[in-house]
Amino acid sequence: MRSLADANPPIALGALDGRYRAAVAPLVDHLSEAALNRQRVHVEIEWLIHLTSNNAVPGVRGLTDREIAELRDIPAQFDTADIAELADIERETVHDVKAVEYYLKRRLPQIVGTDDAAGLAELVHFGCTSEDINNLSYALMVQGATQQVWSPKASALVDQIAAMATELADVPLLAHTHGQPATPTTMGKELAVLAHRLRRQLRRIAGAEYLGKINGATGTYGAHVAAVPDTDWVSLSRSFVESLGLQWNPLTTQIESHDWQAEVYSDIARFNSILHNLATDVWTYISMGYFAQSRGQGTVGSSTMPHKVNPIRFENAEANLEVSNGLLDVLARTLVTSRMQRDLTDSSMQRNIGTAYGHSLLAIDNVARGLAGLDAAPEKMAADLDANWEVLGEPIQSAMRALGAQGVPGMEQPYERLKELTRGRRISEADLREFVRGLGLPAEVEQRFLTMTPATYVGLAPQLVKFLQD
Repeated sequence: MRSLADANPPIALGALDGRYRAAVAPLVDHLSEAALNRQRVHVEIEWLIHLTSNNAVPGVRGLTDREIAELRDIPAQFDTADIAELADIERETVHDVKAVEYYLKRRLPQIVGTDDAAGLAELVHFGCTSEDINNLSYALMVQGATQQVWSPKASALVDQIAAMATELADVPLLAHTHGQPATPTTMGKELAVLAHRLRRQLRRIAGAEYLGKINGATGTYGAHVAAVPDTDWVSLSRSFVESLGLQWNPLTTQIESHDWQAEVYSDIARFNSILHNLATDVWTYISMGYFAQSRGQGTVGSSTMPHKVNPIRFENAEANLEVSNGLLDVLARTLVTSRMQRDLTDSSMQRNIGTAYGHSLLAIDNVARGLAGLDAAPEKMAADLDANWEVLGEPIQSAMRALGAQGVPGMEQPYERLKELTRGRRISEADLREFVRGLGLPAEVEQRFLTMTPATYVGLAPQLVKFLQD
């Protein structure tokens, strides 16, 4: 049997780069290996510009506007040829960040001239340890992936759920607590609960901090001060990190501590968990017939049973959310720990960030597509409500409690009397009406319950959906 490992172009090992590539492709610009190298090039160039613009090393000339523009054009035009060139250099250096340094030094003579290139080249990666470049690169990558790709998709999904909630705000639904028939609600209100929870997580994610540092091998600016003692390296470090659009971390070891990463990943994992809850609930509503899968369904539901339309979008979402959370959880746990001033556990771990985001993004896509193919079935919801008149035991006994508290005679033991009528058996509309007439309720209260049905016993559920707009 021929080995597929020798195929050209290479065959993807994972589903994200194979079967599901289209859904996650936008993340490649932010969380791929190539994106990491492009950000490293960007950070190294900006550091060189920052050093020369602030006269950090006296005697080194500043860069002209043309030179700065041409330097910044390097990451802007970064393509497959650059990726291949960096790979070739890394095979020689056996060091990915050092390869970036050499890659930039090759280009300096063309931009600043041969005479000045030698001096300016020494400021490429000046005072830096690899982690100075890497931590800033990852912060920019995660920030971009979150703000430009993941959050817009997640927000659009939550808006879609909120729109469904508004549309179905008045559609009564038999609730189920512990899997048993319970106080009716509306389908819109139940979807609104999930949308509200998801939006809260989005607000937390929108407020995330993305920290960075550039302070040397153990966070002391030791090499900086030894080389150029009169420069205010702390201020220079802070202004550089903030110029990248990041928050400055003033106290680190060799590595930026990654606490902010753990916070972002934990919030996304929580969003994923709530979305998983939505997927399982909607799947259950489909199985109960409360939703019909009709719109946009041209797929084969079962290989042998032509009547079936399987809720595959929600099942796919569940699986991908679980994979994403497994990765996000281990990222959040692992990245906050480093032996002494440095170990390389985080280096390998951070290479899985794209996979974690990818599975979450794929799940978001599947839920959105699944919801778009649903039609509510109010008639089925109404039928289940009409088969469960016993749920009106709660409001009747509550009214009796209130009347008893007000001194109305004959309202004793309301809970026990309703329990005897309803527990463990189904009752009909006629059974309930007869029971109500025999309770001795005040005429106004009796009439209220004689006209109440399970479908009208939804409290303030329709109005509660409005809180999604607040």
